Order: sequence, then structure tokens, then C-alpha cells
Amino acid sequence: MRHQLRRAIAATSAVAAAGLVTVACGGDDAADGGKTEITIATFGEFGYEELYAEYERLNPDIDIVPHTTGQGGPHHQAMFTKLGAGSGLEDVVAIEEGHMPEALGKSSRFHDLSEIGPSDVSPDRWLDWKYESGQDKDGKLLGYGTDIGPLAMCYRKDLFEQAGLPSGPEEVKALFETWDSYFEAGDEFIAEVDDVAWFDSSAQIFNAMQNQLDVGYFDRQDNLTIESNPAIRQNWDEVTDAAARGQSAGLVAFSNEWNSGFTQSAFATKTCPAWMLGVIEEQAGEDLAGEWAVTDAFPGGGGNWGGSYLAVPTQSEHPEEAAAFAAWLTEPEQQITAFKAAGAFPSQVEALESPDLLAATNEYFGDAEIGELFAAQAQKVGEAQYKGPGDGKIQENAATPALQSVEQGASPDEGWQQLVQSAKQIAS
Repeated sequence: MRHQLRRAIAATSAVAAAGLVTVACGGDDAADGGKTEITIATFGEFGYEELYAEYERLNPDIDIVPHTTGQGGPHHQAMFTKLGAGSGLEDVVAIEEGHMPEALGKSSRFHDLSEIGPSDVSPDRWLDWKYESGQDKDGKLLGYGTDIGPLAMCYRKDLFEQAGLPSGPEEVKALFETWDSYFEAGDEFIAEVDDVAWFDSSAQIFNAMQNQLDVGYFDRQDNLTIESNPAIRQNWDEVTDAAARGQSAGLVAFSNEWNSGFTQSAFATKTCPAWMLGVIEEQAGEDLAGEWAVTDAFPGGGGNWGGSYLAVPTQSEHPEEAAAFAAWLTEPEQQITAFKAAGAFPSQVEALESPDLLAATNEYFGDAEIGELFAAQAQKVGEAQYKGPGDGKIQENAATPALQSVEQGASPDEGWQQLVQSAKQIAS
């Protein structure tokens, strides 16, 4: 089974261009037959198209009107603009995990789904950490979890063999056991293979390490921790040291140069959430089919990158109907349908145990058993890291540019000061 999920590219692409055309406000009753019209706003590919028709068949009094934006940046910019304006939002809105902290900071503008949603929706439907990440500090449930991006490691078998490193998915696990072993293997690799970096971008590695910390950029009182949490500086030092030794290709993720880096064999390893398999296949192309492999190992034990939630704004004129629709879309059966349609890896416990998911393989990656692999990786994710308002912006607009400046010649200390100052501005 070969899935390509482009939504993650959309979610991490550049922010919206000016002049975005907004969609009409949802919630009005449809003129046709007096049906209740429920609008839903998503971005990229959620795999919901056939599910809309199925829900209408099961609920003849409901008319589903989908609004889809190609990129996550414009979608979220429009959503927060309408949220601030107090009008114009759909009945159900998708919120990507990187934007969820900002939404949680505006929780009064969303309904508590634990109050207005169907009574049979239990927190046990989801993995604990996924459910917890949809709640604000007071326990208000803003979003029903859709997909997730459990992390594994992808790598080039042929380049590993060229470097004299083990190349089988089981054999390479020792290389990816810890961040220390990962960077040590990187030193071995670049010593043997000319003109190929160990990883694509310092920011990609740093962000994965950062998300594994017990406390991230903010504590639960929304205090910025970047200077008080020594683990953040330790991660910074490890990544910038590895880059200084030549391990980073210095590419900006999802840029044209990064895309070309796959075909040009610019790097040998890639942090690999479930949706990244489709990105690699699309960018690397058929010539490298079978050369890329994926293993169920990740330094530090695991993590998550990506995934979304379905929320119901207080602007909705039909909040209970909207909540019922969102709850149905996130039932395990529907999430398996979405996985088959778009590769959206489910966050629901029953879906992760489904034979349909566990039997999924990927021909491009040597018939890797990706369903079983990523289901196991999802179970390795521990307690949800608290994300304060501005967390995603710090990753994107502070940490990434600061690391890029180091890759372009700034000293690690100069880059660190750039990160600290930018984070303070965002948090202020």
C-alpha cells in the first residue's frame, strides 16, 4: 500500500500570501429541503471526501459543505483572522498541532467538546498524549484528534553501505538508539563519503530533540523557559557542534533546494514521521526506489511531528450538530478510511490495532511494514509536552532562522542569542 500525504508539506509551508480569498460563513440552514448545513474547513489532504457523502447518507437532514485550502499557512491565517473578527468561521475547523497552542490560548472562542459533543465519546478513543494535547490548561477539550505523525528514521541504504555502515532496518537500530549514537554515526559517515551530509537541516534535528523534552519552550504557567531550562541549550550545543563537523546539509526544509536534495543525494538520513514517506517518494523519485529505507527506531525513544484536531468555534450556529459530525469523523472506522485515502495515520487506539492498518506496506521503501512500524512508534510517545501560546512560532520564526544563521557562518553563541531574543519577542 503506497500512501502520499501532502498535508504536512502544506502545514509547514510559508505563511499565507496577502489577498487570500476567504470562504463564506457556515452554519446557515440550507434552502434545499430545510436541511441543516454544516460547513467544515480543512487544508491539504485529510482523506475525508468519501466520508462526507457517507455522513449525509446516514444523516439525511444534514448537508455537509467542505471548504479546503491547499496550504496550512493560509488556512490557519484565515482561521485566526476570522476568530478575532468574531464571524466568518466554519462550523468545524481543522487545526494543525503546531497552531494548536495559539488556539488553546483563545479557548474561550471554541466550544468545550466534552460538554457539547456526543456523550459516548470517551477520552479512551485516543492515545493519551493526543487527547491531552487537545485540552487547555483548565481541561477544556478544544479538539477531537485526527491524525498523528509518529517518528521513525529514514535513511539511504546504498549510502550507508558506501560508508561501511550497517544498512538493514534491524542492523541500523543501534546507530539511532540515542542522539549521541546518531551523531557518532554521522561522524563515521562523513569521514567515508564525500559531498554527502548526514542530515538535511539542523532545525529539523533540533525541533525533534526539543519536542522530546519534559518541559519545552514554556512551563504550565506560560513562562518562557529558554534561558532557565538547560536541556534546551544542551540540545542547541549538540546540534550546532554536529553541523560544525559537517553533518548538516544546511538546507531549508520544504524549499526547492531541499526538494532537490533528495534526488541529488545531499544527505543520508531524515527524521521521518509517518507522512514523510510520501514526501520522500515524491521528491526522490523512482530512480531511488528501494534505496530509501525506514526503521522503527528514533534517537531518544520516539516522538511526534504533525497531526491535527477538529474544533467547533463558538461562532457556529449549530454547535451540537457540528460536534457530532467531528466526533463521527474521528471514530476509528473513519480514520482507517482516511488512512487508506490519504495516508493520514490515525490517533485512535482501536484504529492502531486494526488489521487494515497493521497490514499496510510501502513498496517504495522495500515493502516496509509501515502500518505495524508506525503504530509501534506511536505507542512510544510519552506524556504530552505542554505547548504555551507562541510555541509553534518560536520553532518556526526563532529557532529555525537562528540555526540557519549558524549554518551560514554565525557562531553558535551568536545564533543562540538570536534565538533567545526572538523567542522573548514572540512571548512578550
